[in-house]
Amino acid sequence: MAKIDILLLGQGGRECALAWKISQSNNCGKLYIAPGNGGTMAYGENVAISPLDFEAVKTFVLANGVDMVIVGNEDPLVAGIYDFFISDSQLSGIPVIGPSKDGAQLEGSKDFAKGFMQRHNIPTARYMSITKENIAEGYAFLESLEAPYVLKADGLAAGKGVLILPSLAEAKAELAAMLDGMFGKSSSTVVIEEFLSGIECSVFVLSDGNNYKILPVAKDYKRIGEGDTGLNTGGMGAISPVSFADDEFMKKVTDRIIIPTIDGLKQENITYKGFIFLGLINVNNEPMVIEYNVRMGDPETEAVMLRIKSDLLELLQATATGTLDKASLVIDPRYAVTVMMVAGGYPGQYEKGNVITGIDKAGDDSILFHAGTKVDSNGNLLTNGGRVIAVSSYGATKNEALSHSFTTISKIEFKDKYFRRDIGFDLK
Repeated sequence: MAKIDILLLGQGGRECALAWKISQSNNCGKLYIAPGNGGTMAYGENVAISPLDFEAVKTFVLANGVDMVIVGNEDPLVAGIYDFFISDSQLSGIPVIGPSKDGAQLEGSKDFAKGFMQRHNIPTARYMSITKENIAEGYAFLESLEAPYVLKADGLAAGKGVLILPSLAEAKAELAAMLDGMFGKSSSTVVIEEFLSGIECSVFVLSDGNNYKILPVAKDYKRIGEGDTGLNTGGMGAISPVSFADDEFMKKVTDRIIIPTIDGLKQENITYKGFIFLGLINVNNEPMVIEYNVRMGDPETEAVMLRIKSDLLELLQATATGTLDKASLVIDPRYAVTVMMVAGGYPGQYEKGNVITGIDKAGDDSILFHAGTKVDSNGNLLTNGGRVIAVSSYGATKNEALSHSFTTISKIEFKDKYFRRDIGFDLK
């Protein structure tokens, strides 16, 4: 198969892990990452383009003979980059890995996603969508639920649009505040959900619209503090595999969630060639959907990529051509873990521009995926975000893999570095 030149859109740890994996493919020609970070340049060429500047993306793709575009984060998908390509005669022959704008509504609109699940009998929590016009109904629905209370901004809110509130009075007050613009336009509609009690996991599916492959299951850790305390973050670490996601559980996931999701997209004439991220909760060994995302998760990708032994680019090419049923997916049986090193103060106020040292001292069992880094004009590696470096490691057991990550973290230094030492604490 001829080598192909690829443009990967994004700049975080997820994109660094995807670039690492894609660059290993015998089919990979030139790999461009837009805009990339201080770590992605090890696997390809960083390009100073915003993934949301579709005209700039078009110009670059045509000028550089790009054969495939892989979309890392959700914003370009929700904004319709797939549709932009398919409707342009110069671009329509270049595959975009990611759903159409309609498909991206599974993540872009909580209201759409819940309605989709309801239409296709996919197990999820009871809910009601509320605007200012029917806020009284929202108050009544809250009164019908038991504490705690879950409020979700309908639109994208950078992972911060979900509130879990302990009392009815707080839930009513926060509902009003959200509808008054707490998250801007994202919360002009708010989805109230029944709270589900259980343990969560992330199931990743690659689909060509008809066929699918289930990628390694992972579990991420969102809270800043150990024991899952404190503020929500973009993710402090991840574990794969997940002990409770055994064959019995995954058969339920496949039969009740994955197949109805793909069939439902087809029934609604929604084009979907890309990753489907199922945020699930295990309620007494019954899987239920908390949310859909339309791309890989972060930091789960930084663990999942380690466990894919197959050629990822071949899988993505099969996704583009509708031949995923003929592609091979081989999973590494070892544990893979990710521990995120973050800037002091994150997810609140934090400094950027601090020098990072020691990355050349990572152990053989650890791989560093840069999340928020940049290289200055003098060649120094600097912090450039709240989440700085994802330290991912293999191990025969979860604890062995974690030990490798912690050993590597002890050798990497930047001002006020912080990480959680209890990733995976709630798994066997």
